Amino acid sequence: MNKPPVATVDIESFAHGGEGIAHVDGRVVFVRGAIPGDTVEITFTQEKKNFARATVTRVLTPSPQRTHQRCPAAAVGAGCCDLGELVPDHELTVKAATVVEQLRRLGQLNDVPEPELVDFDTPTGWRTRMRLGVDPHGRAGLRAGRSRDVVADAQCTQAVPGLLDGIVGPGARTFRPGAELVVAIDSTGHRHVVETRKVGRGQRVEQVTSVLEGTGTVQETVRNTTFEFPATGFWQAHRRAPEVYADTVEEWVRRECAAGESVDKQPGRVVAWDLYGGVGLFVPSLLRVCGDAAEVYSVEVSPYAHDSGVAALSGDARVSFVTGKVERRLAQLPDPAVVVLDPPRQGAGDQVIADVAARHPGVVVHIGCDAATFARDTRSWVEHGYRLRRLRVFNAFPGTHHCETFGLFTPTSPAGRG
Repeated sequence: MNKPPVATVDIESFAHGGEGIAHVDGRVVFVRGAIPGDTVEITFTQEKKNFARATVTRVLTPSPQRTHQRCPAAAVGAGCCDLGELVPDHELTVKAATVVEQLRRLGQLNDVPEPELVDFDTPTGWRTRMRLGVDPHGRAGLRAGRSRDVVADAQCTQAVPGLLDGIVGPGARTFRPGAELVVAIDSTGHRHVVETRKVGRGQRVEQVTSVLEGTGTVQETVRNTTFEFPATGFWQAHRRAPEVYADTVEEWVRRECAAGESVDKQPGRVVAWDLYGGVGLFVPSLLRVCGDAAEVYSVEVSPYAHDSGVAALSGDARVSFVTGKVERRLAQLPDPAVVVLDPPRQGAGDQVIADVAARHPGVVVHIGCDAATFARDTRSWVEHGYRLRRLRVFNAFPGTHHCETFGLFTPTSPAGRG
């Protein structure tokens, strides 16, 4: 592309990942820090044959959707709240539009269901657990945007009250330089601060190397079920998300079963799979829907999560917890009527979906925290005989470009119902 290193552009829309989209010489430019409706001066940072990337040098005319950065940590360079300058009332609409665009482009869907939008009650003070770095001076903080540097001068507004007090910011305690920390406040209100080993970006960390505050074991209660697991274990970050998500699974599966969409594979027996099940958050919902005839199999690779689920629900003979990778355990399970999948950010992938679809479940609830991988997984479901019936988008990560998406899938033909 023949262009100067600096240009003035109008930002047209958001791309997946929270970057603004502009065009220069008829080609797409992804602009970090831009909001649709902005006119900005940009500096190019990367040039490819078909697109370029840039950052905002100066906002010339701000979008009506632009406001002041509400997060002090992001304002000084932390990579936490990349949409902190977007008016909160517009967040969910923008995120849902991105999900729909990904479903059309990557999922190759011509008929995308109208997304059902669920916003939580506040744009700040929602995150119950955070992973922090420690700088060479022993100060804890979030990572800088697109960097391993630690921003220790300000707290992120995502944190629930008290989560980062005395941990991040002026006057905070110091830690071992270079350490990795996880800080969590659980359902009991107790705070736990633990040190962990370093892992790569996007990888899950579970091993606690030392407990610095609290017991290191969190307690999380959803309805009448209490789960206990290491502070490093996976749990939904938004304080309201676990109960709302569990209610959604119960609502959708109950409605489909009542409509006759799910058929019992054997009389008096309703088999449900809970794949990538973690500690078993969705198991109580499946038990309530399927009743006395339920057989729920929860599959999770983490032994810590497995042990927590067993401890929380071991008194119910209808539940079996299976430890191991989903793709290696499916052949050991009986044919399901209902399947819930909550895969990690990279998605379930075509092979897992093909293997599940080959067992002909009547109802599938697929959950995704990344719009692009959710769209690719949706394409796989369609290619293997299922259709996306309902779509629900949650603003579960306010201030960021992330959202949580639930899709309800059923077979495209009665023959596929087992």
